[in-house]
Amino acid sequence: MILQTIEFIGSAVKKSQFPVDNLPQIVFSGRSNVGKSSFINAMLNRKNIARVSQTPGKTRLVNFFLINKEFYFVDIPGYGYAKVNKKMIQDFQIMIEAYLQTPTISLTVLLLDIRRIPNEDDLLMYEYFKAMNKEVLIVLTKSDKLSNNQKYNQIRKIKKALNAAPNDYILPFSKETLENKDKIWEIIEDNVSRYSNA
Repeated sequence: MILQTIEFIGSAVKKSQFPVDNLPQIVFSGRSNVGKSSFINAMLNRKNIARVSQTPGKTRLVNFFLINKEFYFVDIPGYGYAKVNKKMIQDFQIMIEAYLQTPTISLTVLLLDIRRIPNEDDLLMYEYFKAMNKEVLIVLTKSDKLSNNQKYNQIRKIKKALNAAPNDYILPFSKETLENKDKIWEIIEDNVSRYSNA
């Protein structure tokens, strides 16, 4: 992917603030400490287009980044760790569920820590994405922390825990080594192309 322009379009807290054009949207979700912002920054070759916080759960809004004026990266709040009150958690859920009704979502990306077996929140998010009938790309972050043999075993365990569909993409990734960065971009580009030509 040749990145010509990356524009931060804005942050949304309600449906009226979501983009109204018909461009495809790639949505990124994951546990609050999974490294989502670092992953987005690495994919976009930027240090801080997505804010990396020392405090997991800091992303409180739905953030839209327009890539090459062709499609969006959409960063939604992390789940399962944010130290917020119950009212705010309910507000998160309402906002995220409203966003996930967006018809132009073309690909859902679920980030999981390769060192961890998916927990209940991860499984719920995966099942939600599958229920949307969208393509699912599962990115296993922090892959540099494991040996190749450990990675193989963890991928097998994660697939089993998710009961992953045969057509789901499951790829290890590391912000340090950029493992599978090109392959992930290939999947995104192919998805955007098919959506745009549909």
